[in-house]
Amino acid sequence: MGDVIVWPNEIGAVTICYPTGELPLDEVLAKDCPAGAIIISALSLPQNQGVFFEAWELNNGSVAVNLEKAKQIGHTIRRAERAKEFAPLDIKATIPAEAAAAEAARQVIRDKYSAIQSQIDAAQSPDEIKAALGIN
Repeated sequence: MGDVIVWPNEIGAVTICYPTGELPLDEVLAKDCPAGAIIISALSLPQNQGVFFEAWELNNGSVAVNLEKAKQIGHTIRRAERAKEFAPLDIKATIPAEAAAAEAARQVIRDKYSAIQSQIDAAQSPDEIKAALGIN
């Protein structure tokens, strides 16, 4: 892997330009990239953190994962997964004969995702957030 061009984008993350090699990087930088774009080694990009791509930030010439943004992304994933588990129980909760069992099952799901929420909140790295979510 060679060099890439990076710059902060409108959502506060990072845009990455992977040049094709048809033009020298300096030309691509001058021709196609906004002010503030810089050339860095592709090897310096966060590894195995694609799930948190929108949390990547450019700081002092390097790209790193913003932990607070990664936690927000983790919570969004957590809420979506919890909703998937709740979905089959939503109908059962409206059936009188199944309502109590559905609510008990829903409480198990609430407890599970409450523990995951606490793990995400306490995480000190993107890898810990991924572990809490069960993402490799």
